[in-house]
Amino acid sequence: MGKTADLTTVQKMTIDTLKKEGKTQKVIAKEVGCSQSSVSKHINREAKGRKRCGRKECTSKRDKRALERIVKQNRFKNVEEIHKEWTVAGVSASRSTTHRRMQDMGFSCRIPRLKPLLNKRQRQKRLAWAQDKKDWTAAEWSKVMFSDESKCCISFGNQGPRVWRKTGEAQNPRCLKSSVKFPQSVMVWGAMSSAAVGPLCFLRSRVNAAVYQEVLEHYMLPAADQLYGGDDFIFQHDLAPAHSAKSTSTWFKDHGIPLLDWPANSPDLNPIENLWGIVKRKMRDARPNNAEELKATIKATWALITPEECNRLVDSMPRRIAAAIQAKGAATKY
Repeated sequence: MGKTADLTTVQKMTIDTLKKEGKTQKVIAKEVGCSQSSVSKHINREAKGRKRCGRKECTSKRDKRALERIVKQNRFKNVEEIHKEWTVAGVSASRSTTHRRMQDMGFSCRIPRLKPLLNKRQRQKRLAWAQDKKDWTAAEWSKVMFSDESKCCISFGNQGPRVWRKTGEAQNPRCLKSSVKFPQSVMVWGAMSSAAVGPLCFLRSRVNAAVYQEVLEHYMLPAADQLYGGDDFIFQHDLAPAHSAKSTSTWFKDHGIPLLDWPANSPDLNPIENLWGIVKRKMRDARPNNAEELKATIKATWALITPEECNRLVDSMPRRIAAAIQAKGAATKY
């Protein structure tokens, strides 16, 4: 972006605000997301009182308000659909003009964030859980082994429809996409502590209680020895049927391993969910051709996870809990 004309109205207002705060042009350019020359040209233009020359805008304020209403009615429409609806409303403008007006309003096309769907009872239980854990220290959380299964796909390019939103609207309910399940390809189980990650287990069949207990026996126990040695630890898993089965609870009692109570449908509270996200982002450039190549890619990427990344994620638990309390049990960003 090298021309002042390329700056959106929101960017120009942000530049003016940061300039008044005494920020340098280099810092402003970094925060706004444009070149330093664009910042300099805008500031100089404002100082000289120059106005942008060129053809007068073909759309009125009323037209712009109509466009904003159309976008907010359904934020998952593409530009072509929005343009058609705007022209049906009586506005004479090209598709590129429609796109520019949307950008001037501060709308950007983004991949929607995911949030689990929670009912009232689940929100209440999450809030009670967060209030119970709000005084836990980083040292206490370091004794927890977090675990979860995840599905990884051979193709990482298809992330679904995008959403039109402004800065600060990432958590707007109308800009969110409900998360259900990842498309099936390869199912993998993993565990982590604040110090490192444990070994991975690729699951070949549907995970029932018997299969899960095999995973615990052959992968979780070695991970515990690797991550904690002979020290005590608390194991965390979600409330999937295989995890909450009576036979699984008996397995933990027989092995003397305490469990961390966990609220239902709460991936946003589990740092290993973020770890899986890191792994998948690192795998975006990889293009495995089959399941075996995908497994090899996952293993190689998992091995690159550093202790610092694990420690940073587990250290975020107090902030996650504070966010859950502030949201009164509702889902938070993850």
